[in-house]
This record gives sequence, C-alpha cells and structure tokens, in this order.
Amino acid sequence: MSKNLIVKDNALINASYNLELIEQRLILLAIGQSRKIGQDFNAHSRLKISVSDYINIYSTHGKSVYENIKKACKVLFERQFTYMENTAKGKRIATTRWVSEIAYIDEAGMIDLTFAPAVIPLINLLEKHFTSYELEQVAGLNSKYAVRLYELVIAWRTTSKTPMLSVDELRQKLGVVNGEYQKMEVLKRRVLDFSVQQINEKTDIDVKYEQQKQGRKIIGFTFSFKQKKNRQKSTNDNSKQNSMIKMTEKQRLMFAKKLANLPELGSYAPIGASTDEFANKIADELLDPTKSKFYLPFLGRVGFNLGTIY
Repeated sequence: MSKNLIVKDNALINASYNLELIEQRLILLAIGQSRKIGQDFNAHSRLKISVSDYINIYSTHGKSVYENIKKACKVLFERQFTYMENTAKGKRIATTRWVSEIAYIDEAGMIDLTFAPAVIPLINLLEKHFTSYELEQVAGLNSKYAVRLYELVIAWRTTSKTPMLSVDELRQKLGVVNGEYQKMEVLKRRVLDFSVQQINEKTDIDVKYEQQKQGRKIIGFTFSFKQKKNRQKSTNDNSKQNSMIKMTEKQRLMFAKKLANLPELGSYAPIGASTDEFANKIADELLDPTKSKFYLPFLGRVGFNLGTIY
C-alpha cells in the first residue's frame, strides 16, 4: 500500500466534532486523495473513494461493510464542526459542514465526496500550524476515540507532551457526547485506557497519560509520547535508501535554512529556538533516513529537485 500523507490544520485537529469510526475513515481517505490531486485540489474537486480500497486498508470484512458505508455517507453529509480563528477584530468562531456533497455509487462500489469550501484551506497547508501523519498509522485503530487521541497528541510532536486538557475539554475533543461515560472510572477505562492501548499496539508512538488533580478530584489530563524505534530491521537498508536524500553539505545547510523559514513548519520549532537553531535541527534531521522523509513535501516547495532522491 502506498503512503498516503494526511495533513490537517491544527484548527481542524482541535475542532469540536463527533464522527463515528467509519466517517472518520472516509474523511481520512478523502484527505489522502486530495493530496494526490495536489495544487489543483479545490472546493469543486470530487474525491473518489473505492469501497474495495476501504476494505483493504482497514482490513474490514463481511457483507455489512457496503451497507454501513452507504449509511455513513448519509450521516456524514449532516455532520458539522466548529473551529476558531483569530482575526483583526477578535476570535471568529465558525461552524461548517464537512462536505458540500457526497454520493454513493452502488454499481461501482465508489464514493464521490466534495469537501465544504471552509474545509479546503484547513487541509491545504494554508495556515501556519498543522499536524501531519501517515494513514497507515491509524488504519489499524478501530476506535474513534483512539484516532482522535492519536491526532491530538502528535500535534505536540515538538515537545512530546500536551498541555493539560481539562476533563470537559478532553471529552469535547475526543467526541464523547454529553451523557456518555459520566463516571471518571468509566471514562478512563472505556475511552482513555482503551485508546492508549490501541495506539501503543498499532501505531508508531507510545503514549501515556497523567491525571491532574485538585485535592482528590481529577480536573484534567496531560499526555506524553515517544516515537517507537524501527522494528523492521530486516528491511532497514531498503527503507533507508527509499528515504535518503542526495545532497551536498552546502545544499543541506541551505535548504535547512529555507525550511526553517516556512510558516507551515513553525509549530515544529523547539520552544524558544531561533530560526538559525531550528535550521540546525532540520539539517541534522535531513541526515536521518527516518526523519528526512517528513521534509520531502516541503523540500519541493523551496526549490529542491525531488528527482535526486534515491
């Protein structure tokens, strides 16, 4: 399966919405399709998702898959989310649908999906802060809460730790609806512990959380995580070659500086670091076969010839 890079603006990551697992998966597949379209992707683009691709990627089985996806398409059209952005006149809180149109084509086993106009810039890298990850990392998660938690924690990859999220804020961001899992013990067991276990077993990071208390009362949680080491040693040589970037020392330093000045990478700079310090960090990571592939989409934007990758 080819790598499908998912890019979401942090405004979208932090938006308040509640999608069921099938709906989440359809959105992720659609975002992956939008990346393939590239610069021509816009509010009129119809993104085609094959049900067979859905089945293969998410390893689902049974006759009910087609019917469940068809139902999810109808529900997804009604889904809304709220996001916030800063303007010259203050904070703007907006509500939008996810999609402006969605169709299920029975004969072809295909979905046509068009994102709502307000969603386009949020997944098109037009804002400063964003989170990126590969579809394969969440393909094995079968809980909507696990997918949301994964997205939330990797948004803080530069510090590897989230700020404290109050209980209400965390419930909202994970899509736990009012009236669900009201008891703390149930919330931890059914949502947090289960999600953490899935993430640790099936993704590229290990997560843990800490309870924040006021007296005996739990008022919030912080999450920390670390990247797993590459466990596929047998394919290590091939994976290194596939992500190695052919650069001279002079080019590496030059392009690292250009990358450090990209607004889209601003959220990845270490807290308090100058642009030069951030550039040095990037230059070091360009030598790392595992880390360098993250910069590939951005290197093309600052003038590097991607054809020199070997």
